[in-house]
Amino acid sequence: MRLIQFADREGARRVGIVNGTNIQTLSQVATMRELALLAMRSGNGLERQAQLLNGNRQEDYAAILKEQRILAPLDHEDPAHCLVSGAGVTHLGSASTRDKMHRKVNSEEMARTDTMYMFEWGLEGGRPDAGKIGVQSEWFYKGDGDIVVAPGQPVPSPDFALDAGEEPELVGLYVIDDEGCPQRLGFAIGNEFSDHVMERRNYLYQAHSKLRHCSFGPELLVGTPPSHLVGMTRIRRNGRVIWEQEFLTGQDNMCHDIRNLEYHHFKYNQFLRAGDVHVYYMGAANLSFASGVRTQTGDSFEISIPDFGEPLVNGIEKAETKFGGVKTL
Repeated sequence: MRLIQFADREGARRVGIVNGTNIQTLSQVATMRELALLAMRSGNGLERQAQLLNGNRQEDYAAILKEQRILAPLDHEDPAHCLVSGAGVTHLGSASTRDKMHRKVNSEEMARTDTMYMFEWGLEGGRPDAGKIGVQSEWFYKGDGDIVVAPGQPVPSPDFALDAGEEPELVGLYVIDDEGCPQRLGFAIGNEFSDHVMERRNYLYQAHSKLRHCSFGPELLVGTPPSHLVGMTRIRRNGRVIWEQEFLTGQDNMCHDIRNLEYHHFKYNQFLRAGDVHVYYMGAANLSFASGVRTQTGDSFEISIPDFGEPLVNGIEKAETKFGGVKTL
């Protein structure tokens, strides 16, 4: 089952089941988080709860997308209670890309980088046996719910940014239940969006490079996705494709399994606050920056994985920083 969040033509929020070219609107709930909490409290799975609330009202999916009424498939009414974070060097195709970025630019190349060490640790211990704890991956913080851009909308790139590059990823979507247990709703296509020029200057700048807006959706694939997924990233400029590349994701193409990534995120008690939403990016296999592409304002990203329905499309726009200096109180 695939689910979306959208606004109807009156502006009211809705949750719907994707049924081919139509969206079957659910009754009683206005948001995906409400649907998830109702399912938890009723003892139902998310798919079963959605089926129980399936009403007779239908909407045309193409119209929702064309009229830009589509929303991110999960959010929180208070953005401060939505944590956006992620893992890196998790895919079998990611090590060489990150290794190139983290090598010294203007001096003799290092024989080995920390990226390669992290990758090898993942290969050796990122897929532990049941009941065992594996090695932890790289982890980073992106922001709260205010940095999430709806599918179809441009991603703001701050005026101090050195780059505005895509990262096509699987995104795990979670709501913490009343007992403080993370409940996985499913997965979505994500564009993690980072400043790769900043990160390449020195890998210790990675924390800065990740503090950017991002997008995911438009659809939430309920449950666990297939273990082998083939996607495509395209970048368009003035309507013309300037770069495209296939990418592989899913557990078969990762050096860390999803269960291990989830453990090393949710092992921290501060991430177990009842009712909170977590958006967790699970790593990119490749990205255009490694191919020498430098995006610019007005470009458009399209990331698609057939199992996830409609592609995730976003443009790029410049955004001025609001910071005007610190005042003494």
